[in-house]
Amino acid sequence: MNKIQEVQAYIETERNILLAHPLYDRLNDLHALKKFTEGHVYAVWDFMSLLKALQMKLTCTQVPWFASEYPNTRYLINEIVLAEESDEYIDGTRLSHFEMYVDAMNAIGADPTDIVHFLKAARSENIVAAIANESIDPRIKDFLSFTFDTIANGGSHEIASAFTFGREDLIPEMFGPMLARIQQHDPSVDLSKLIYYFDRHISLDGDEHGPLAMQMIMELAGDDLDKWTEIKSTAKQALQKRIELWDAIYDGI
Repeated sequence: MNKIQEVQAYIETERNILLAHPLYDRLNDLHALKKFTEGHVYAVWDFMSLLKALQMKLTCTQVPWFASEYPNTRYLINEIVLAEESDEYIDGTRLSHFEMYVDAMNAIGADPTDIVHFLKAARSENIVAAIANESIDPRIKDFLSFTFDTIANGGSHEIASAFTFGREDLIPEMFGPMLARIQQHDPSVDLSKLIYYFDRHISLDGDEHGPLAMQMIMELAGDDLDKWTEIKSTAKQALQKRIELWDAIYDGI
């Protein structure tokens, strides 16, 4: 068993809980779908902060420029940033996946007021204070707090662990057929933008970003057993926070 397989075995229980979460069975009508997006959007947004933290640590984002010490990883990160921050949208424009998601929320009649208010606060005050002052489920706050604590205090390998094992491939392929069923049940609502987002997300994660992220983990940890232990711990905590996020959304529905 290689080191990646050891991490996957260590977090198998949490992954199975997530992939079999009752939330998915609850997403069978438009009301539930709207409520889901209103909670899930926070994860879509803070994923970009994990990615940007990795870009700042593992590539050169300063002037004058100097080559980073991770030649393969800097390629992987820049490749992922390109797609996540400037992907092609359904209408041919270029948007981040977060912007796509908010646009898809508006298209189905979901309410992005909370996330817009939160982002306005995050621009003007410390992120810790912005999270604390947000009027949302405490479990969503804990989810966000874990992300930004990892960014602030974790090593590059720990941030990469949260990014790779806690986030990248946890939207199961059942979402596409599920959205199609909701569309069939309520043809007056156009779900094409949301379907496009999830199809794009699943395709990129499975075919491109997932394998790239695994390569990044291996390069960052190498043969350092302490780093591999920290990677496993961070991955498990990230999944536990994701379970709590799913629980919060399920209870909200």
